[in-house]
Amino acid sequence: MSPVLVTGSAGFIGNHVALALLRQGVPVVGLDNLTPYYDVALKEARLARLRAFPGFTEARIDLANREAVAALFGAHRFTRVVHLAAQAGVRYSLEHPAAYIDSNLVGFANLLEGCRAAATGHLVYASTSSVYGANTNMPFSPHAGADHPLTLYAATKRANELMAHSYSHLFRIPVTGVRLFTVYGPWGRPDMALFKFAEAIVQGRPIDVYGEGRMQRDFTYVDDVVTAILGLLDRPPVPDAAWSGDRPDPASSGVAPYRLYNVGSDRPVDLMRYVRLLEEKLGLTADIRLLPIQPGDVPATWADIDDLARDVGYAPATPVEVGVERFVDWFRTYQAGRQPA
Repeated sequence: MSPVLVTGSAGFIGNHVALALLRQGVPVVGLDNLTPYYDVALKEARLARLRAFPGFTEARIDLANREAVAALFGAHRFTRVVHLAAQAGVRYSLEHPAAYIDSNLVGFANLLEGCRAAATGHLVYASTSSVYGANTNMPFSPHAGADHPLTLYAATKRANELMAHSYSHLFRIPVTGVRLFTVYGPWGRPDMALFKFAEAIVQGRPIDVYGEGRMQRDFTYVDDVVTAILGLLDRPPVPDAAWSGDRPDPASSGVAPYRLYNVGSDRPVDLMRYVRLLEEKLGLTADIRLLPIQPGDVPATWADIDDLARDVGYAPATPVEVGVERFVDWFRTYQAGRQPA
């Protein structure tokens, strides 16, 4: 069985996807360069979960290194690729734009070139709900436009969608993009709300809640995201045979084996509800500072997941109450210095 390339294998979502594949007996090549955007020790701990499997091969490569990426594809001729590596974070992009250009644009172009050279049978890559930007018509639909991103991070991910479509059309590479909505859960990123809030609460520090606590997010548990990605990986898209040439559907094209899907929970949750659940599961009370919404943030997100439900039977199975409790269980174990599974 040929290996699946999973980029971002030391990252939050990439690590979960790689682990799920390995548990199914699928060999994985995990690409990551362990950038110090956040605690590298956490990334190493995630990688340790993968190294326990004989089917795992580590490739410590920077996607922006064109020669190294080309050599990796030349060595393995990947038939399936799951691309989850990126410079993440909306707010970080305000101060470090070059990191997003190098990783999200140059790195993605190198990945697409690798897929072209290897005639990859299916590329599944991560986009983001942030591409909806200034849109206010909810739930957000992949069939609507997404041409007004509000941050550089979102702009680079929208650019990825356009780059992927052009390669899919020109070189007949089946490509599926997934617009992820506020993913959370065990082994999460320390710069994301749940992890940041939990650390501050247990340390007795105040937490900053933006948007005066009135924001809503379509929080999506990481296991549900993995289910969606693996379901799509086995279903390469085909061109839309019904397309007439008039106003192609933004979600499906008409000339290329290309699709875009939302991956969310379809259950927007008030941010303060999220905080109260975290307090409940930790058994502690947060010192809350209500602050104005930050530049680039949007007041609410909500995913239309009808296409995903229809095409792969996607049904998010983890309510936020369960997801937050599972995160807290992991967080306490990890903070105590033990290595949870």
